[in-house]
Amino acid sequence: MRRVARWQSQSGEPGASSSSGPAGGWRGHPDTVEPTVLVLGGFLTAPPMYRRFVERLRARGAAAVVVANVWTPDWLIASTRGPGAIATRSGRALIEAGRLAAEVSEGAPVLAVGHSAGGLIARILTAIEPLPGKRFGAARRIGAIVTLGTPHQLSTGEGIGKRLNTVVSEIAEEAAPGACHSPEIGYVSVASRAIRGDPAGTGRERVAYLLYRSVMGRAAVPGTEGDGLVPVASAMLAGSAQIVVDDAIHGPSAGAPWYGTEGPMDVWWPAALSAWHEALAYRAEH
Repeated sequence: MRRVARWQSQSGEPGASSSSGPAGGWRGHPDTVEPTVLVLGGFLTAPPMYRRFVERLRARGAAAVVVANVWTPDWLIASTRGPGAIATRSGRALIEAGRLAAEVSEGAPVLAVGHSAGGLIARILTAIEPLPGKRFGAARRIGAIVTLGTPHQLSTGEGIGKRLNTVVSEIAEEAAPGACHSPEIGYVSVASRAIRGDPAGTGRERVAYLLYRSVMGRAAVPGTEGDGLVPVASAMLAGSAQIVVDDAIHGPSAGAPWYGTEGPMDVWWPAALSAWHEALAYRAEH
């Protein structure tokens, strides 16, 4: 049996219906309400990897944080069977985040933060029926989608780009292209220029170059910048507020800054809050 961390109490089933909380509440002050945050983990990650990230979100004013109950084996299964089970688990986490928001955020729609492929799952959840037999339509439950190193633009060639494109990216782009729910949902895409890909550079730069080529194909040339896995250009979602940080590698790693550590968060978190509050203000007026 998988051990689930205390911040991950998910239950219920995702569905097309949604709730923005009781009458009044956050609508009376959309600029100051504190968000409940839903964290959707990346490809091959597991919830414990985000423990410190959760602490930092809370320290920056998140009223509550829910991490979707998606584990590394789920991603391995998805690589052959598709993302249906991951989307369902993520939908359950969204429902749980909504329940917490009713208690601590006056019922405000949640702020979804998707790391890597988790950002694609966030987009999929806003579509009515992105997968056969899987109905989500959760756009009203989400006030903002923030993606961290998410490969929105992928090559259909060989390598990880082809695999992710088949498993999740192609589905997200077809079902919920770009910032399709703006301005009801705020969109922020975050990339990093920490590592320059160079086939003649250091060992790290050579590996980055190969990975960038696997994600973007021939569009990744020597000098392409990225987070070590996803190039900047691939991580930019059309129609979103776009932020590039200088020093974040793709995922959590001992001793190395990534999108969820102090420095990079100081850059993108204020923009995430701003996008969320702006979307709430729009909803309050319409």
